[in-house]
Amino acid sequence: MTSARRRWTDGSLTAGSLLRPHHVARAVFHPAWIPPSLDPTVETLKRIRVVAGAVAAVGVYTFVEGGFAFDEMLENTAIASAVLFLLTPTTVGAMLFVWRRTGTVRQLKVPLVDSLKLLLLFVGCLLATVGIFRSSGAVGFVPQLLLSLVGLWMAVFVTAGAVRLSGNFFGTAAVHRCLPPLLATVTTWLMAVPDLVTGDLHGLSLTMGVVFILGAPLTVTGIALMETRRLRRRYGIRLTAHPASLPPTPAPQRVPPPAQPHVPPGTHPYGAPYAPGGGRPYPQGGANPYAQGGANPYAQGGANPYAPRPPHPGGRPRNG
Repeated sequence: MTSARRRWTDGSLTAGSLLRPHHVARAVFHPAWIPPSLDPTVETLKRIRVVAGAVAAVGVYTFVEGGFAFDEMLENTAIASAVLFLLTPTTVGAMLFVWRRTGTVRQLKVPLVDSLKLLLLFVGCLLATVGIFRSSGAVGFVPQLLLSLVGLWMAVFVTAGAVRLSGNFFGTAAVHRCLPPLLATVTTWLMAVPDLVTGDLHGLSLTMGVVFILGAPLTVTGIALMETRRLRRRYGIRLTAHPASLPPTPAPQRVPPPAQPHVPPGTHPYGAPYAPGGGRPYPQGGANPYAQGGANPYAQGGANPYAPRPPHPGGRPRNG
């Protein structure tokens, strides 16, 4: 782990970016100091985990019943922000207790502080968005219109940021690459278990409620186990090992572009027609049938097959 503090954004934000909240969210909630995925397989597993986590976070009703319960989504969003604010530091603190045998907390000070900043930033934006929508109905028409525009911008900004954060989980991959799948698993289970305990199955039967409510955390858990197993087997990254004791990770793999077929030079039968040494089909001095001084088959005095023939002895014309 490096202790050098890097820039937060990659410098791609401009004044025009304010019109594209998803671009702002990409720069803000996926900082430049977050390490990229080690290989395409890990990246694919991470994206599947993000989709399954979204089902658990937004709510089963929205995905199962085919409706969009906005009030329920706001409630789930507020609960999710509180869960993340309490659960993420608690889980990371538990892992620091496990790692104390092979390293110190001081070695991870920089990435831990950066991850905490990212967590506080997202929770603050999330609560601000919920507050804007809650208070828009208690003001006049003009303030309500302005708040609605700001709320829509914030909604797109926070939603795009949530997608980014579901993959890197508040930049905890900068602390340990196995922390994002671990935190995603713990969070989705904590979001799903209360619905089962309280019996809030969103109008579904017991069997269907259990299937759909537990489907998301079970999927996230399976994907997280596959992700951590690949990190352990291919790169030697173990969850219980302090990041400072792990072997250096290789550079992220990139899929190479398809190779173009190699054509050796000079294989064209005629080459460059007028290039020096290009292999002209009728080089100067060669056997050009129409070259000057060559044997012209229709030269003067030759046997021209189309010359007029003498008349037939009987005076009748020849038929060809």
